[in-house]
Amino acid sequence: MKNQIMVSLLTIFGLTSCNNSDDNYEDIATYPFVEAEFGSSLDLNNLANYGNQTVPPYITKDNSQGNSITDKGATLGRVLFYDKNLSSNNTISCSSCHKQEFAFSDTNVASSGVNGTTGRHSMRLINSRFATETKFFWNERALNLETQTTMPIKDHGEMGFSGLNGDLTFDNLITRLNGIGYYKELFKFVYGSEEITEVKIQSALAQFIRSIQSFDSKYDAGRALANNDGQPFSNFTAQENQGKNLFLSPPVFNTSGVRTSGGLGCAGCHRAPEFDIDPNTLNNGIIGTIARTGIDTGNTRAPSLRNLVRTDGTQNGPMMHTGVISDLQTAIGHYGTINLAPGNNNLDPRLTPGGVGQQLNLTATEVNAVIAFLKTLSGTDVYINEKWSNPFN
Repeated sequence: MKNQIMVSLLTIFGLTSCNNSDDNYEDIATYPFVEAEFGSSLDLNNLANYGNQTVPPYITKDNSQGNSITDKGATLGRVLFYDKNLSSNNTISCSSCHKQEFAFSDTNVASSGVNGTTGRHSMRLINSRFATETKFFWNERALNLETQTTMPIKDHGEMGFSGLNGDLTFDNLITRLNGIGYYKELFKFVYGSEEITEVKIQSALAQFIRSIQSFDSKYDAGRALANNDGQPFSNFTAQENQGKNLFLSPPVFNTSGVRTSGGLGCAGCHRAPEFDIDPNTLNNGIIGTIARTGIDTGNTRAPSLRNLVRTDGTQNGPMMHTGVISDLQTAIGHYGTINLAPGNNNLDPRLTPGGVGQQLNLTATEVNAVIAFLKTLSGTDVYINEKWSNPFN
């Protein structure tokens, strides 16, 4: 009887010890491959806040479309975004063309890929989540952000997994990622399985890109204190408020398409407070190409106007799909006089009052005021926040 009691006690003790050991293991989950590759820059037991960031109450748009941001998913997306293993020759990542220090754009007119350069300038990725237009790329060829994320990977010139002309295929990329220890751990961490698929890659990349938000600008500080955009902002200078009114107010034209009063009508296509592009916008009058051959009239999308420049006033790279415009004064000047270029059958009618190219009849004071306002749309956090930085550094 005594021996039976001792056996029972040992059994209970042993089970209790095992349970305690299991609990401790769960409490201190380890990811040796992740830890070896990223060190302290990526802590899966202490994730950055991607999914519950503060969004101002006046921002009401969200194009997540069933792929809501999670801390886990965006963390995987961050790794994928910065990983050069996603290019065929291990030299290019998404971040090569979309650099954090330039509001996730590029200061080069054309970005370098594995086989040449991009055909259009790399678009800034700020506040992609808050755009009404759900299609992506300048010519809207991707139906949504998820689809967009792997199209550069499968492009011969950009990242090289096209499967054409001797290129590796996307299946080859998945095989490569399956051989990388930290991806086995990360995909299981996010999805509960080590299986890697294109859909999972798209979901994680889209979550990370949508998490990149900027609402710490002078504009946002002023908008938070006002009932609407039309009110003068108490933190703005007189010049900035004048620029805001010019930006928001529609122009009045005479029969010759010359502005006689009113504002510049910028908000007709770039709507406050998100400053995203109206989905119905057509071509803006720029139909050239980076290669300077032929015309390209199908570009109807644009990024948010937020963070066109950094807070020190320097440019985040050139503007437009051709990168042909390098400063805000030239950008405003382009819309000041719209020419009806031969072959452009896709020009937005808002730029052709009465069927002729608009002439905004701008004064230097008006131009400077609009520039001053546009500069209020730039924040600081997006350039320095570690959760959007390169985890491989």
